[in-house]
Amino acid sequence: MRKDYNLEKRKFVIGGFIVAIVFIYIIRLVQLQVLDSTYKAHADNNAFMEKVIYPSRGLIYDRNGNLVVYNTPEYDLVMIPKDVVPFDTIDFCNTLKISRAEFDHRWQEMRKGRNYSAFTQQVFMNHLTPEDYGRLQEKLYRFPGFYVVQRILRQYNYPFAANVLGDIREVNARDIENDDYYRPGDYTGDLGIEKSYENWLRGVKGKEILIRDATGKIKGRYNDGADDVSPVAGNNLKLSIDIELQAYGELLMQGKVGAIVCIEPKTGEILALVSSPSYDPSLLMGKERGKNYRDLVNNRLKPLYDRSIMAAYPPGSTFKPSQGLIFLQEGIITTSTVFPCHRGYVNAGLRVGCHGHGSPIPLKPALQTSCNAYFCWGFKYMMDKRSKYGSTGKAFEVWKNHMVSMGYGYKLGIDMPGESRGFIPNTAFYDKIYGEGKWVGQTIISDAIGQGEILATPLQIANLSATIANRGYYITPHVVKNIEGVGVLKKNLERHDTDIDKNYYNDIVEGMRMAVLGGTCTRANIPGLDVCGKTGTAQNPHGRDHSVFMGFAPMNDPKIAVCVYVENAGFGAAFGVPIGALMIQRYLRGNSPGLQAQGRAMASRHTITYPKVKKTSSTSGSKADKNTQSTVKPVTSSNDGSKK
Repeated sequence: MRKDYNLEKRKFVIGGFIVAIVFIYIIRLVQLQVLDSTYKAHADNNAFMEKVIYPSRGLIYDRNGNLVVYNTPEYDLVMIPKDVVPFDTIDFCNTLKISRAEFDHRWQEMRKGRNYSAFTQQVFMNHLTPEDYGRLQEKLYRFPGFYVVQRILRQYNYPFAANVLGDIREVNARDIENDDYYRPGDYTGDLGIEKSYENWLRGVKGKEILIRDATGKIKGRYNDGADDVSPVAGNNLKLSIDIELQAYGELLMQGKVGAIVCIEPKTGEILALVSSPSYDPSLLMGKERGKNYRDLVNNRLKPLYDRSIMAAYPPGSTFKPSQGLIFLQEGIITTSTVFPCHRGYVNAGLRVGCHGHGSPIPLKPALQTSCNAYFCWGFKYMMDKRSKYGSTGKAFEVWKNHMVSMGYGYKLGIDMPGESRGFIPNTAFYDKIYGEGKWVGQTIISDAIGQGEILATPLQIANLSATIANRGYYITPHVVKNIEGVGVLKKNLERHDTDIDKNYYNDIVEGMRMAVLGGTCTRANIPGLDVCGKTGTAQNPHGRDHSVFMGFAPMNDPKIAVCVYVENAGFGAAFGVPIGALMIQRYLRGNSPGLQAQGRAMASRHTITYPKVKKTSSTSGSKADKNTQSTVKPVTSSNDGSKK
């Protein structure tokens, strides 16, 4: 009998098919029982309920130990959809004082969430009022699957420093995706130090494992609570901010747009960080947070925009001390070098205006009187000194690197989110505009007096003042003085030395002191405090110039450095100087009835202008640092702080 080879082949095919099926089943069983924990999780959810216990968020104190931010309990209504059984929705809605339409809307929105699961805890309604919570507790047994979770709500002892403190908000899908700490309904820091110090403030969650019976009812704690985990409270923060000084600064800036930054030079600790207009931080908490946040976003004056660290402004004549330092370092001038001032810098058909004063003039009197011509001539001679640098482009790179060493052009690294880097151009920037080798010092002469393309944040200007006060170094500016249980962050102790010889700083300090004793800053001459200062009047093609002041005190033992920047307020001596002087006096001498009266008087002087609204008529003060002409169109404070 002949062998049937087709039948023989069929046997192997069928056998191979059976083996393949068995192999697939084995792989699938391994996946289900060993590798995939989904079904185990479902089984565990049938037998257990893991209840999250939220930690207390870290408290926030000011530098003097005043409690600024604390916690109060609030309650969220959560549910595990799988555990929900048919219930009386009318009774449920009446208990929570919501309509059936709102109930349906909340249910649908919850189910649409990216992290929705019928087996895990979902937030149905947050921010229950004490009245809602009380009514619900009496009837909660009627609504199986629903539970009340206690969370924390931030409370504020002071209606100030909103830009520093920030707030907390409910996490979104991106937060959950980026950090497995979070689950739907959790809260995270948003803006300010609540955001930048989130990992320290939030603490560590605890958990309580409850056991269910066959019907899903909670029967008690699993293993008598042996597997429960207690929450760990977040770290408390001690700010470098003096909340009373901050409050005084916000008073002075009422009715104005701008910023105040005060720094302790020796430590880099920020004493006050005022952005105006501001808002009460308590607006961004509780049920009304969403509505209030929208109102703040839509406010035309942008109170959520922290002008102290985000706004990049032309620094105006506050830039001149840095120019004097560079010219001394590069050997362009000595303290006895004089330049002419014919009521301004006049050269080759270009005029950059100045006011009347003695001419020719050396460095220190030039700082005293804020002479534009002096610094324009110094800048031109440096840029065009080919015998030393070879080309204007190379000279400009040397100049730019000096400015960077003084904290300009890049972020200083403050422990707050959203800091702007300002803008210091480089050679490539001007080569692109004018062509390589086709520009000279005169082409960009406005840079010499803090106009043109130069942009700086109020923080950078205050930091320059602190650097001069320290005679050549600064500590990274920061608003958190200490983290409880951790100490001071290493980055907040970092010292930055400039590349300018320390001896030259004394000459600049003397010039700034002369400005207070008999120059553009005489309104900052406080007997016994030895204030040193420099005004600035930054050009604004869209309206009145901006009023700027930077200074420090005392001269030989500096304890505070300050920058004041008031938009559309005119000359530096009109608003910048008196506000800066009041801040210095308030910090060094404490509060007094006279100082409060002066604060209220300044608060009544408004500079905010709108279209078809008459601008302030207050223009008191010297025109010393008024720049009447610039070769490059200045950038105004409407710039959003991004790199140009």
